[in-house]
Amino acid sequence: MRKERVGETDLILAEPVTKAVRWIGRGELLEQLLACWTMVTDDDLPLCPRIIGQPGMGKTTLAQAAAASAAKNVYIFQCTMDTRPEDLLVTPVLNESGTISYHASALVTAMIDGGVAILDEANRMSEKSWASLAPLLDHRRYVESIVAGARIEAHADFRCCVTMNDDASTYEVPDYIVSRLQPLIEVGFPDREDELAILSYNVTFAPEDLLRITTDFLQKAHGFRLGYSTRDGINIMRYALKLQVADLESDLETAFHRSVAQVLGPDAEDFETRARGQFMLGSARDLSAFFTTPDDLEGLEDLDED
Repeated sequence: MRKERVGETDLILAEPVTKAVRWIGRGELLEQLLACWTMVTDDDLPLCPRIIGQPGMGKTTLAQAAAASAAKNVYIFQCTMDTRPEDLLVTPVLNESGTISYHASALVTAMIDGGVAILDEANRMSEKSWASLAPLLDHRRYVESIVAGARIEAHADFRCCVTMNDDASTYEVPDYIVSRLQPLIEVGFPDREDELAILSYNVTFAPEDLLRITTDFLQKAHGFRLGYSTRDGINIMRYALKLQVADLESDLETAFHRSVAQVLGPDAEDFETRARGQFMLGSARDLSAFFTTPDDLEGLEDLDED
């Protein structure tokens, strides 16, 4: 258990993530992230970029790989809609003896150690939580912990980035925070060669036929702009192989199709229908702001039928 004294309070520090990862794909994305953390002069400051993309596209892996390339410890804080400012900074814990110990978050530990902090799925946080990070994300580079009763300064070697899912189940990030989370690095769908390499790396025991079928499936889905991710492909492959090992399916191709249906839904291979439904859902979301009553929303359903 590591401790650090800040002001009059002893903080128990978090442990770094030690599992090694490898970034496979567009090398320029890794280079862009490392460039954000580069110091041009002694008076310069590192940037805290936001990495955006659909779930399962490797955003966190990219950030971890960049930290490893920079030879820094990496600390990941998983953001949720329930994340409070004290969760982000310092949390008091009541011990069995009746005393209180103070635990530094992964973010604060990275600040103290001079490591890399990844705020994962950061756009799930509320504005109240973001506000507590505003001084850290600009030239001040500190946070104020009311619980610890101290201002915590970031080590000169501290670096950070945030990942954000490009979906609807998130909060709107305040403009004054977005202006601090620059630049934007977008992680899109991989090409066929990269996707095949990622699948092979993550499921090393998969036969070539399964790798090919899964890659073909994902690449076709990407062409329809469906949100099927490489992570989905990994889960499909693993489940298909488990179905075979458990003697629930006799041949690999049948196991694959069953796995797709159970992982992504029974109509997952009907790309045109899925794409049409995704388009209509997006249109309905865009239009819903103009409708204020249940009757109006019913009218929207009638339009969809037409």
